[in-house]
Amino acid sequence: MNVLRRTLYALGLPAVLVALWWITSVDSTSYYYPPLPDILDRFGELWLSSRFAEDVVPSMLRLLTGFSLSAVIGVAVGVALGLTDTLRRGAEPVLEFLRALPPTVLVPVIAIVAGIGDGSKVLVIVSGCVWPVLLNTVEGVRAADEVMVDTCRTYGITRGARLRHMVLPAASPQIMAGLRQSLSIGLILMVIGEMFAATNGLGFSIVQFQRTFAIPQMWSGIILLGLIGFALSALFTVVEKRVLGWYLGLRESQRKNG
Repeated sequence: MNVLRRTLYALGLPAVLVALWWITSVDSTSYYYPPLPDILDRFGELWLSSRFAEDVVPSMLRLLTGFSLSAVIGVAVGVALGLTDTLRRGAEPVLEFLRALPPTVLVPVIAIVAGIGDGSKVLVIVSGCVWPVLLNTVEGVRAADEVMVDTCRTYGITRGARLRHMVLPAASPQIMAGLRQSLSIGLILMVIGEMFAATNGLGFSIVQFQRTFAIPQMWSGIILLGLIGFALSALFTVVEKRVLGWYLGLRESQRKNG
């Protein structure tokens, strides 16, 4: 029953918004605001055909690659900075400067340096996704319980064992929070990267539809992006609950006892 209630809560507002869109647009004669039934017709023609493999699959591969690289780099560098105060203080000015640069500004520079292939698209994603993971990892590592850290040292537990069994689990809630932020940023940067000097992908297709005034097709691509974002968020929630099951259970227990 709880699952059904949560499902209704999750789908209730989207269903109402889609119904309102349908009702308000069904008789529309505006070139830029086509009826929703026309958009859905184009959606089926475009994205439930070979174009899915030609545009959607390459986009998702770029997003997965960029997100995975951001996760590895962000966690590795974040752990190193979080564990070493001297290294963190020395690197902080450079990191703050790089973090302040909008990733969209770097797109032309990345295209010049890395070319217009998939590598540059992935690099655009990494340039924005890595920061939430890195900064959340640093804060998570630094927030580790000092008593537990001292206890590990007292009992002679090696640095590798402390990292694997104490530091990373303690920092995992904040690491997962950074990964969630990076996922949404990555989807945005995937589209932006494909809008510049690309030959396929969702961003490329949407821009091409806009330039050729294929407005229903353009709207169908935007809807598909929204559906992909929703699906990725739902999938990440499932993974997060599996990874942080111990933490969520502990928090729920504290809430009930408190």
